[in-house]
Amino acid sequence: MTSRRKRSETDTLEQYRVSLTNVEQQQEIAAAMTGFGYDTAAIAEGKLLYENMRKAYDLNKQEDNETLESKINLDAITETVAEDYSLDRKKAKVIFRNDPLVLHKLALSGAAPKAYIKWVECMKTFYNGLAAEPELITKLSKLKFSAEDAESRLANIQELEYARSQYLKEAGESQEATKAKDTAFAEVDKWMSDFYAVAKIAMEDKPQLLESLGLLVRN
Repeated sequence: MTSRRKRSETDTLEQYRVSLTNVEQQQEIAAAMTGFGYDTAAIAEGKLLYENMRKAYDLNKQEDNETLESKINLDAITETVAEDYSLDRKKAKVIFRNDPLVLHKLALSGAAPKAYIKWVECMKTFYNGLAAEPELITKLSKLKFSAEDAESRLANIQELEYARSQYLKEAGESQEATKAKDTAFAEVDKWMSDFYAVAKIAMEDKPQLLESLGLLVRN
């Protein structure tokens, strides 16, 4: 039997579905397998494992889609916040270039940090600092920056933090779903491996029947 690692998961799902369906629906196969211990109860066990695998696969796909959606949302918000901050920072560095105290208070000294946490804290320091001192915004208004802009930027940062929290939550759930899916696949792989091994013995004199189970038969 071909290892599942060499086939896609969808191919594996389909082969197992066909095998577990036809072993019951084709009387000749059912009779042959019953004689080797795979009666209705045994097949029901395999079908239950298959259904658990199918549910785990579907849940994993759903979680992956939700993770991708949250990542796209996070990226869009991050881009907006980054663009606003970059422009606002340039404006402030021009207006306050001769005031080292203000540059320090607004975290404008040096380059903006690239690490996420430090970057967000730097932005909060900047916009909160401006919001706390209206006279600074008055000076910045020369370059088209207002108190409303500061409030809007802070709201966007909150949205960014929420979006990142949601993304990390979805990513964690996706990882758990992947583990559950892999476990379910491994359980069915083992069961089906034994099933196919017995099927080859049970239908040794009629190997063409194995094709109904999704197994290729060499002429």
